[in-house]
Amino acid sequence: MNSAAELLLEHARTLEADGPVPSPCISVCRMDAASGLCEGCFRTLEEIAAWGLAADEDKRAIWLELVERARQA
Repeated sequence: MNSAAELLLEHARTLEADGPVPSPCISVCRMDAASGLCEGCFRTLEEIAAWGLAADEDKRAIWLELVERARQA
């Protein structure tokens, strides 16, 4: 597992069930051409673009996907 994946997984463990949902961005903003995912936060361009207007439940669903993607990295 790479260091970005480890950092993302550590960040995911601190999420509160009812609190505000923080961005998964870790300021490593490079898109991997092969996977279509950001190398830092494992989001797609669509997920990154939609994040600011997304409802908290949608953000939590994205976080669940990111955790799975990071584990596979």
